[in-house]
Amino acid sequence: MPKSRRRGGGNPRGSSGAQHRNMQPFSDEDASIETMSHCSGISDPASFTEDVPEIDEEATQEELEYKLKGLIDLTQEKSAKTRQSALESLKNALTSKILYEFILERRMTLTDSIERCIKKGKSDEQRAAAGLACLLCVQLGSGIESEEIFKTLAPVLKKILSDGAASVQARQACATCLGLCCFIAADDITELYSTMECLENIFTKSYPKERNSNGISSTQNTVLHISALLAWTLLLTICPMNEVKKKLEMHLHKCPLLLSCDDVNMRIAAGETLALLFELARETDGDFFYEDMEPLTQKLKALATDGNKHRAKVDKRKQRSVFRDVLRAVEEHDFPTETVKFGPERMYIDCWVKKQTYDTFKEILGSGMQYHLQSNELLRNVFELGPPLVLDETTLKTMKIPRFERHLYNSAAFKARTKARSKCRDKRADVGEVF
Repeated sequence: MPKSRRRGGGNPRGSSGAQHRNMQPFSDEDASIETMSHCSGISDPASFTEDVPEIDEEATQEELEYKLKGLIDLTQEKSAKTRQSALESLKNALTSKILYEFILERRMTLTDSIERCIKKGKSDEQRAAAGLACLLCVQLGSGIESEEIFKTLAPVLKKILSDGAASVQARQACATCLGLCCFIAADDITELYSTMECLENIFTKSYPKERNSNGISSTQNTVLHISALLAWTLLLTICPMNEVKKKLEMHLHKCPLLLSCDDVNMRIAAGETLALLFELARETDGDFFYEDMEPLTQKLKALATDGNKHRAKVDKRKQRSVFRDVLRAVEEHDFPTETVKFGPERMYIDCWVKKQTYDTFKEILGSGMQYHLQSNELLRNVFELGPPLVLDETTLKTMKIPRFERHLYNSAAFKARTKARSKCRDKRADVGEVF
């Protein structure tokens, strides 16, 4: 009698929950095929090849959705390792693809899973769940669906954030999640103020008790205070002007005290926050005047030229770069414009408010930032980029660059850079003639 074909196989759509446990996690490789025609080729012309095989997008989408359904089921498994792996895989998928319709139908199930993982999970699982909550709101945008997710998760996030017995990493992730989800979804102004107050209760613990304190020693909670400070700063950018003035009165004279912290990341976070506070202060009051400007600029100049031997070279280099910009913002009301390229588009970051917002989304989306800038309506609204561009086949073909031409261009550019640098280094080079 022949053996049944159902052993070890069978119809995958009729599989039991046990088969989902053996499902491979979603990885960047899974996303590469689906996003090739939408993302990779647009964001980098060099990724085009001369002969791209046609892909059955409908079948690929069905396969992707089936895999994601299995991952959602795995977030409810008993094994903490399985749940965490499923959460991470879902994060990878939401970072690399726009899945609005798929998520919209399952947002309640996903929200329940995230809430359960944050409540009952350990540190790594809580961090993964908080990160997934951020991506849910990024995918759904600033509508009622995200608002419902935020209202459900906010009490849980605040409880973990305020729990001194919880791991610092989990509290750090909850602080970031609270800030971003509130930025996207909070429609009630009282909820915005409540969230900011919760974050204030965390990062103000880094303020020295005595104003004349010579320095602030970093602690194991410093990373938590940094995340809370940056999340609070993000929310400050969407506050009404009268609330901004209140916050400036509370923190503008205390924030410079954080510049003396032993932790380089806290010094940098405090410096960038200070630059943003000065930017908002000048927007709210054309005659803004800061009493302690001279000692503040002296401190900023010292950090911008810090040469202490006991500090790592990488930290000093990063600190100098940031504080040169901060000093320009405080002294000269200036911001060094940055250009972000994604596909055929360009975005100019020309103020500290925009930089803070961009850095926050980039931290959450990682390598998927360019793709979401092209396709995600929420990000395009936040950065005032207009509706997503629709590129036809003719436009895409004009963006193709043959590999041989790219090689020639890169070689020529490399030789030009080498010659220019050699001239600058050559002491015998002419420095100019006086006429």
